[in-house]
Amino acid sequence: MPHVAFVGLGRMGRGMAGRYLDAGFTTAVWNRSKAKAEDLIARGARWATSPSDAAAGADAIVTMVADDEASRDVWLGRDGAGQTAKQGALAIECSTVSHQHALDLAKALQTRGLIYIDCPVTGLPDAAASGKLTLLVGADAADLEKARPFLAPIGSTIRHFGPVGSGTVYKLINNLMGAIHIAGLAEGLAIAEHAGLDMKLVLESIASGVAASPQVLRHAPRMVTRDYSGASFTAALRHKDAAYAVKLAEQLLQARPLVGAAAVEAYEKAKAFAPDDDEAKMIELISQPRDGRAS
Repeated sequence: MPHVAFVGLGRMGRGMAGRYLDAGFTTAVWNRSKAKAEDLIARGARWATSPSDAAAGADAIVTMVADDEASRDVWLGRDGAGQTAKQGALAIECSTVSHQHALDLAKALQTRGLIYIDCPVTGLPDAAASGKLTLLVGADAADLEKARPFLAPIGSTIRHFGPVGSGTVYKLINNLMGAIHIAGLAEGLAIAEHAGLDMKLVLESIASGVAASPQVLRHAPRMVTRDYSGASFTAALRHKDAAYAVKLAEQLLQARPLVGAAAVEAYEKAKAFAPDDDEAKMIELISQPRDGRAS
């Protein structure tokens, strides 16, 4: 039976790890907080004391953590998975990291004999739990074929963008565009509210209009009702992803990324306002009248 190590059991990671158990894989799990692993342990997962413990003997190590720093630590730190992973094991990084980090991590792990798969994902936690994520892959074609049996449990769609790093490039583009859509939506709704428009009619018009992206459709009702239940993505994470994307844009584009930079600035303020709350809460930050009183 294939042996998988899964590191990082946040909103997405828990569901993804559970998919390997559903598929009958021998599964070791690690997270900074063991409490998030209790349901997986009850279902048959082995609790590992560290990423290196999880990786020992694994055919594939899958990580889903917050940022570059966390990724570097769980792979290359003193107790990182790279310390014990066997030669030829698959190193599948599903976290959203910076482009340079993906390239550097791939090089570091490849020198240790691992096969690196750049594999950020798109989809909400329910898609993670049901194995319906879209996987944005950057990898050698032959390496991707080796990885497919370990990607199938977590994703219903694989988009292979090219070599290592290309999957991360697209993920950063995707999340930057999402940041722009959501920040623009919050600003538009705030204007509508302060202008006294019928917000039910505004929502109906948005839903049937040309600006109705999936992000807009999902967040518009939540912003209007100020209902942030079922949070799936925080302001802090959106800021991090947008900042990584703008840094990449600054390296590739001659013109300064004005729109992306504005989104990063907006999410920097949202992060300071409510870092761990759902990103839709940006409406409360933006919807401040000019005299500073809450609306």
